[in-house]
Amino acid sequence: MKDVHVIKTVKPGSIAEELELVPGDAVVAVNHTEIEDVFDYQYLINDEYIELLVQKEDGEEWLLEIEKDFDEDLGIEFESGLMDNYKSCSNKCIFCFIDQLPKGMRPTMYFKDDDSRLSFLQGNYITMTNMKDKDIDRIIKYKLAPINISVHTTDPKLRCEMLHNRFAGKIMNQMKKLYENHIIMNGQIVLCKNINDGEVLEKTIEDLSGFLPYMESVSVVPMGMTKYREGLVQVEMFNREDALNVIETVERWQKKLFEEYGTHFIHAGDEWYIMAGLDLPDSDQYDGYLQLENGVGMMRLLIDEFTEELELISGDDRVISKDIVTGKLAYPYILSLIGLMKQKFCNLDVRVHMIKNDFFGETITVTGLITGQDIIKQLKSMEPGGHLLIPVNMLRAGEDVLLDDITVGDIEKALQVEVDIIQSSGKDLIDMILK
Repeated sequence: MKDVHVIKTVKPGSIAEELELVPGDAVVAVNHTEIEDVFDYQYLINDEYIELLVQKEDGEEWLLEIEKDFDEDLGIEFESGLMDNYKSCSNKCIFCFIDQLPKGMRPTMYFKDDDSRLSFLQGNYITMTNMKDKDIDRIIKYKLAPINISVHTTDPKLRCEMLHNRFAGKIMNQMKKLYENHIIMNGQIVLCKNINDGEVLEKTIEDLSGFLPYMESVSVVPMGMTKYREGLVQVEMFNREDALNVIETVERWQKKLFEEYGTHFIHAGDEWYIMAGLDLPDSDQYDGYLQLENGVGMMRLLIDEFTEELELISGDDRVISKDIVTGKLAYPYILSLIGLMKQKFCNLDVRVHMIKNDFFGETITVTGLITGQDIIKQLKSMEPGGHLLIPVNMLRAGEDVLLDDITVGDIEKALQVEVDIIQSSGKDLIDMILK
């Protein structure tokens, strides 16, 4: 049976509309080639002349001959953005966050994706363990980039043990093939104490730097540990001395690689600097913030954006009263920024609330993993009628729902306050306070 890809919407004025295609129709093939996913489709429709095989809802098939501009889109959106099923993860990583979730959350929270296509579409990091040679060949053929790779270690034996997957040791050969074909990569190292740190980390950085300039950046972040680790591999928590050692290693390699290649390449996540009690690096050390999604440079960027925007505006004596929630990690920085703002706005009363993560455990300190029930429980003494500001990274992408399915509306109702969402930049923070 042929794979078909059902059309969800047809854009007005598009080629698809002129061809009388409608939602419910299905694309079967382009140029007599069956389509596996969105990358096949986009590649095949690029030509100035294509033949599109469509199956109507009644089963009738149309073969449409189309002349168009090169790269011109047909104006079709499919029911699945990927045009295929998502590939699940085949690993059992010792640091996997999903394995540390409590029972009773929504089913989608427990799905582990490890789909290379989501690396290009959404920036996800993948282990490449479920990729076959044909998958890598397709990346090279379509020139898909960048590909974001969860490396963790370049030691084949250790990587197989950490990912609990006998195919995990092929990573260096896979990256070498991408490097030889000039495919841009980014890497990630989730560090586990006494497992892939120390000398192993040194060797991993050395190996990955051999893929410069096509490996653009690599982040080093500490393993996140919730309180739900019963039955899992026991891993020690990092301490301040460990953080200082990681930073020393990273900054030593940064200096070496910057002198040789003009890039810092390897980056320590913000958590290491906060754990070590050190100042965050300057902005020019982040090479354009290529690793923001891994928590590398997020606080530095927020601070710089906030202070730059604050310098551009004039203060006044308006009365402003609001509350902000944040995680333990960001709390001292947000508190400091509000202090700077109070120097310009003398009647500014913004209360910063550090939400302790009771849901996942106090070892989880990032803002993005705060739940709605923890906010409600810890702010239940708030005065009704106020304004509460919540960072957007607490919400599911494009929705008003937090990790535990509590909605923004639920928080408003429980606390009897108006909730506003702060977007990601320092300017957004100032705008929402002054709104």
